[in-house]
Amino acid sequence: MSSHPFDFHFTSAIVSRVAASLKDAALYQRDVREVMNIEKARNQHQEYISTLRKLGLDVIELQADESLPEGVFVEDIAVICDGTALICRPKTPGRLKEIEIIRTILRREGLAVIDIDDPLATIEGGDVLFTGREFFVGLSRSTNMAGAKAVASAFPEYPVTLLRVKKGIHLKNFLSMVATDTMAIGGSIVAKDLLRQMEENGHYSSYKIISLKDDVAANCLWINGTVLHLPVDSRYGESIRILLNRLGSTTSHAELNNNEFGKVDCVISSRCLLFNRPKENNTNDK
Repeated sequence: MSSHPFDFHFTSAIVSRVAASLKDAALYQRDVREVMNIEKARNQHQEYISTLRKLGLDVIELQADESLPEGVFVEDIAVICDGTALICRPKTPGRLKEIEIIRTILRREGLAVIDIDDPLATIEGGDVLFTGREFFVGLSRSTNMAGAKAVASAFPEYPVTLLRVKKGIHLKNFLSMVATDTMAIGGSIVAKDLLRQMEENGHYSSYKIISLKDDVAANCLWINGTVLHLPVDSRYGESIRILLNRLGSTTSHAELNNNEFGKVDCVISSRCLLFNRPKENNTNDK
């Protein structure tokens, strides 16, 4: 393993358009009470995709499929690092078609694809945090021990630390990387417990921690030198202002409105799958 952490520069992203069926599926699959406005969600998602393109990413945009209500949450489907893609096994029934679509794209893009053999394994990408030096994998209602072990097997060059997520959908609902060796983390009891577990069990203790009042504000995307975060004028504005103050004026950043997806407990990172094309593919594309 290199002594220099990964710099979170990417060439490409996979996204999927929003299926109208998500509104109803979320009510029973995610046990939410607020009803999404699908048209508003679609507008927010188009702004999201435009922002990714502005950051220089080649965005592969999949059409909405009404038979795949959660298809927009592409992060669930794979964990990608150093040209290798581990194909996940989401817990929600009926997502097999999503897996086949994403696997086909990643193979076409030249990545080495690894499938999980254990039929009892469940894992979703939202439970996997790569820090640039190591992996943290959340054991949650979506990811079990067998799924977590698959991460260690797929990426043996990196340490893997398991964290128990006591509440919430995914590990990344509580934290994210926002700069080199810098992590934003929420202020709930669950988030504080995750931080304690990381400090006790992680292989690296040198992370700079930016503690925020709101868990949801701690989920950001750090892509190609820019931090994408919730709007300052949102209900989480106090946390966002703390985040930006701690990052400093030299850090590039941009706002992403996520309130419709927030109604179904989905965070910013859930709607894209980031990767780097192998160099030979980049050359061939030119």
